Amino acid sequence: MRLATDGTEAQGPLRAPTPWGRSGARADKAIALLIGLYIVYSLALWPLVPALIGSHPLLLEIFSGSTLAEVTVGAHSRLGELPMWLAVLAGLPSTMVFDWVFWWAGRRWGDRALHLLLGRASSPRGVARREARAARLERMAERFGPAAVVLAYYLPLPTVLVYAASGLAGMRLRTFLALDVLGTLLWVGPAVALGYSIGKPAVDVVHRIDHYSTLLTIGLVLVMIGINARRRVLTRR
Repeated sequence: MRLATDGTEAQGPLRAPTPWGRSGARADKAIALLIGLYIVYSLALWPLVPALIGSHPLLLEIFSGSTLAEVTVGAHSRLGELPMWLAVLAGLPSTMVFDWVFWWAGRRWGDRALHLLLGRASSPRGVARREARAARLERMAERFGPAAVVLAYYLPLPTVLVYAASGLAGMRLRTFLALDVLGTLLWVGPAVALGYSIGKPAVDVVHRIDHYSTLLTIGLVLVMIGINARRRVLTRR
């Protein structure tokens, strides 16, 4: 125990509580690892968008599920370069690859998963807002469960919260996966159809963007390095 100068126990740095309490099982650690992988994967894809959107849009769609890539691939489909069904299916795996992880988090951790995804609050008022929002999400999952998963991309909140809430509400994994596939189709399909309806003008615009893709990629990498460096400096202070 560390004592302050007046003999009372000193408060150490506050740590955010983990969703599994003091000790976690293998499943808890696996979920945390997969969520961390999701964050790293998402960040790593940022520089790929300007680098691949003009030259390899289908490859970008396969690896990132980028909406811009889906629209571009749809436009290439209009030009007869690939069938439209392939343009739609190519975007499904990467778009929904981590969705089940957040369902699993909600199923295993309950409302603590929502608190984790909503972020740490720095004030009592912030804590109250986070608690109220988590409660609303729970009620939404119980009332609109299947519909909320299908329409997750169109709701005014992050999709990962919808998926975690569905797990919290007790939805079965196979039911969640079926609804998630349907919801992802309802998102990817219209994006590809938009590109198909625009056709060659969309491809021409993307090719103009591609002219500056190298500079954009370098700029994004430098910004990310700068943000990380600033965080390290602030942490050391």
